[in-house]
Amino acid sequence: MSSKTVIDEGIAKAKAAGVYNGRKPSVDAEAVMALKVSGKGPAEIAKELGISRASVYRALGA
Repeated sequence: MSSKTVIDEGIAKAKAAGVYNGRKPSVDAEAVMALKVSGKGPAEIAKELGISRASVYRALGA
């Protein structure tokens, strides 16, 4: 059995137990979408929310 398989099994077991949740989102995707709908561009949204333009694009694509 490869170490990748063992790791994947351990992660699946931890998720099932509610222990492994991952990182909390640092960008409010709903706020990004709301500003986009209001007509603001990615640079304006990023400046207003204090995040990078890349984060804005990531939130819009998700």
